Amino acid sequence: MDTVLYHQKLLEHYTCNWGQEYNVLTWSKGPYKDLGDHFRVLEFPPTTERNMWAYATIGMSGLHDEFALELHIFSGEQDETLVESLIVVAHYHRFGASLGHWHTINWGRGWRMDSPCSYGLIALPYLDGPKLEILTFDNNKSVHFYWLLPITEEEVAFKKGNGAEKLEEIFEERGLNYLDPFRDTLV
Repeated sequence: MDTVLYHQKLLEHYTCNWGQEYNVLTWSKGPYKDLGDHFRVLEFPPTTERNMWAYATIGMSGLHDEFALELHIFSGEQDETLVESLIVVAHYHRFGASLGHWHTINWGRGWRMDSPCSYGLIALPYLDGPKLEILTFDNNKSVHFYWLLPITEEEVAFKKGNGAEKLEEIFEERGLNYLDPFRDTLV
């Protein structure tokens, strides 16, 4: 399989899960060009089944990466600044340290302007389940599609002290509003 076909399969996986309507977005500032000609961020608008915007990477991991992953983030509003957030995370993954399930990243600023959620937790795609989570190719290569969930500094500290599973339990118990960039910390 070549890189073009690989990225085409990633796109088909997203569109099978979220619909055929999407935009391809770029970001002229920062490390976008370092990620290669095939890297993209897709923007999926709300649908009758999904009342939110979805922003997703294609090409965050390469065809030959041992552990391939792509990330998505949800928003209650259309927000192209999320493209920058995904690019920063993809760049860190490719050129800094490999990321995976339950890792956290520090954006260095709020998810949205003045948001207390300045970190992202790489979580399973709970809203979409196993159908989105793993794409396996004929050669048994798999790509994992994870949710980049904005969280607060206090929630990161709680995760480090008590584990990611316990943090996710609290999110479930207390009804995490993952679309509210200005939500209070839940720990």
